[in-house]
Amino acid sequence: MPISDPNFGILNTCQCKQAEKEVRQRDKLWQQSNLLAFENKTFETFKPQIEGVSEAYNRAMAFAQAPKGWLLLFGMYGCGKTHLAAAIANEAVRREYQTIFMVVPDLLDYLRSTFGPSSEVAYDERFDKIRNIKLLVLDDLGAESSTAWAREKLFQIINHRYNHHLPTVFTTNVDLDKLDPRITSRLLDVELCRQTVIQAKDYRQTTRNNNIRYK
Repeated sequence: MPISDPNFGILNTCQCKQAEKEVRQRDKLWQQSNLLAFENKTFETFKPQIEGVSEAYNRAMAFAQAPKGWLLLFGMYGCGKTHLAAAIANEAVRREYQTIFMVVPDLLDYLRSTFGPSSEVAYDERFDKIRNIKLLVLDDLGAESSTAWAREKLFQIINHRYNHHLPTVFTTNVDLDKLDPRITSRLLDVELCRQTVIQAKDYRQTTRNNNIRYK
């Protein structure tokens, strides 16, 4: 660089180093996301032409492109709601958005594991991470155990995200009136949460019948 160049003397990261940094950042986001078992659940592998799923697909796609507020995907077992929730999370990570995807019973086990003597992570650190992650995707709400501890921890996470308007996605096949009333009241806040009912009878069975790979 000639001395006359206005950038002379300014420290710049070389392109190769910058590329390495970006790769490390993407890897970190991916490892944090808990999406390894769901990496094939993307919008590209979803089949929106199947009857009853197009509206949910469009809303999920829009949410993934600009996470804001809450999105609740409701539908019976096998309707494709987990695929859409994971697709949102995968797209968010691709856009370098800090994201965690958790099946709700696994989330509670994830927190409990910090109580063990061999845990290298403190409970408060893990709990705070879940509460404050930029995008939290909670799959299978209502499938968690009904212990007082489980109910309270789940409510604390959801209530914190409600109070701070943090982007959150939920899936459930449980009627809202059967959930913790405190959680239900927050899911019914139409200013924050958008509900989408997936009408497909069985997305997975339909894709199998059409020889479409679905795991």
